Amino acid sequence: MDGLAALLDGPRARGEFLLRCLMDPPWSVRLEDESPLSLTAVVRGGVWAMPDGGAPFHLAAGDVVVALGPDHWTIADETSTAPQAVIHPGQHCTTPDGRSLEEEMHQGVRSWGNSAVGETVMLTGAYLFEGEVSRRLLRALPRFVVLSERDLGSPLVALLADEIVKDEPGQDAVLDRLLDLLLIAVLRAWFARPEAAPPSWYVGQGDAVVGPGLRLMQHHPEHPWTVAELAAAGGVSRAAFARRFTDVVGEPPMAFLTGWRLALAADLLREPGATLATVARQVGYSTPFALSTAFKRTYGVSPRDHRAFVA
Repeated sequence: MDGLAALLDGPRARGEFLLRCLMDPPWSVRLEDESPLSLTAVVRGGVWAMPDGGAPFHLAAGDVVVALGPDHWTIADETSTAPQAVIHPGQHCTTPDGRSLEEEMHQGVRSWGNSAVGETVMLTGAYLFEGEVSRRLLRALPRFVVLSERDLGSPLVALLADEIVKDEPGQDAVLDRLLDLLLIAVLRAWFARPEAAPPSWYVGQGDAVVGPGLRLMQHHPEHPWTVAELAAAGGVSRAAFARRFTDVVGEPPMAFLTGWRLALAADLLREPGATLATVARQVGYSTPFALSTAFKRTYGVSPRDHRAFVA
């Protein structure tokens, strides 16, 4: 899988936090949940977003914002409205003085707010994971990625709005996939913009020479790749492939492969029941010892210590 697919389909917890927010003015919500990544789509009305230490910006109906954590920010009907609710880690909601609001503002299936209808309606999803693979993509993004409905060019916001209030068998899985699809659509649209700075490996996937070999490494890290095999996929010589790969991606092909394998290993080690031996086979290391040595050289800790730290 490539980096964008791995961000959403790799070793991470399922069942992301997803909620419909229904708000009548005046309203203001302080976001201190510190999620590594969240997505908010405005279905109706308008929202002022106010980052701590940054300039406020406005979101209109149809706009989508992806926010990278863990910094705090506030959303409100007006920039002058004082916060009435605070979202804490674990998506626990209180008043600013600590009184729980979870029951008081419950508005039905996956719905929350100060109104049963809402002059402003938002869909908000929080991804509660953080891994080495995701960092390779997310560190190329600004603190906030904002796209209008026209820029996004997708019906997914409306579809998610329809599905979020349904309480049917398997609905959580449906919503997980829709949220993933919406995030993919936002990131693709963002990286296509001229002001975006996508990671070099993302750019490399579209290169006629580099792309085929790059995708082979990402989709099959367990294979003992050689530069000759990767060059053949791109239809060029070993020297031409290595030179072009380094120019486009910023590092030689085997260095990229090592980094990719170890990033995958760091995430796979977090999976329940994963062993060093099985992870080593999955990412192309012949023995657990070989993986452990490479892992410690790159991350400064052993795989066992890494697993204990992130548990």
